[in-house]
Amino acid sequence: MSGGRDVARAIDALRRGWPVRIDGIGFLAVETADEAALAAFDLGGPADLLISGHRAVTLKLANQREAVPSGPVRIGRTGMSLAEATAVADPALDLSHPLKGPFRARDVGCDRAAGAAIALSRRAGLLPALFLGGEAGEDAVSLTPADVEAFERATSLRIASRAKLPTRFAEQAEIVAFRADDDGAEHVALLIGTPSGKPPLVRLHSECLTGDVLGSLKCDCGPQLDSALEAIAASGWGILLYLRQEGRGIGLVNKLRAYALQDQGFDTVDANLRLGFADDERHYTLAAGMLAALAQDEVRLLTNNPRKVEGLAAAGIRVSERVPLKAGDNPYNQAYLQTKRARSGHAL
Repeated sequence: MSGGRDVARAIDALRRGWPVRIDGIGFLAVETADEAALAAFDLGGPADLLISGHRAVTLKLANQREAVPSGPVRIGRTGMSLAEATAVADPALDLSHPLKGPFRARDVGCDRAAGAAIALSRRAGLLPALFLGGEAGEDAVSLTPADVEAFERATSLRIASRAKLPTRFAEQAEIVAFRADDDGAEHVALLIGTPSGKPPLVRLHSECLTGDVLGSLKCDCGPQLDSALEAIAASGWGILLYLRQEGRGIGLVNKLRAYALQDQGFDTVDANLRLGFADDERHYTLAAGMLAALAQDEVRLLTNNPRKVEGLAAAGIRVSERVPLKAGDNPYNQAYLQTKRARSGHAL
């Protein structure tokens, strides 16, 4: 699908600090722009700044008449340098640049294109902040909001490879690699044991480099992964889905930014919001697609998170039982676990 390829190219362009064009309007990611790129973009005059509604709330812009907290907010940029725009975009700089503004929100004027640009920056793993309205150049990737919206809804994926994989949890196991058609991301399923004719015990585990690999004590992800694999092996039949949704879907770099904000006293939800993201950017339609490809339409779900149950159910997978999972409590993650219970609705 040409629209999907254009969106993938646009995501790559934003990561590289190149402008893109949506509905004929130029956008340039603040995080990856350099002075030369911004000067070329500003050739016709200073381009405005676009930030997410969540970030606008932090900056006290949400009460301005032209600002809509649920959508992108456009700020006039006369006299604002790249360094100053970066300070607006990045909450990690709030302490060193406490007196930002005053800013004046402007009518976005291109709501659908602006929303698509924010979605693209999030997909690129960048802070959701862009310059808009500047000179994009003839070589810029050009696409429509409909292209981005279709890309965001895309759920198709295919089995790329599979092989036997004996593990320390279960010698009888098979790993199945999936590749998503939209962004090429690779997700895996680990099938443990022998199908019994009953719904498998299933765990949806979002990738966590710091917890799964490096042994971080800031979260409970690593111990939960181990405990889930042990439980699935003990059940005799089940599936682990390992999903490439690092940091609740905001990506590794932004997750580490959220960690830095947590060190300043913000909880996990507020840290994500201050970065300009939703508290949880994950979706579970791909997980449902993986289960469907494995011919599983009913599962026992190993989780404390009701959103996972709701997400699978909405995508056509019946959850016959929610099985609690308790593991990984330690002195360093008590506030994190309390936030999951109090603000994200996780069961005890």
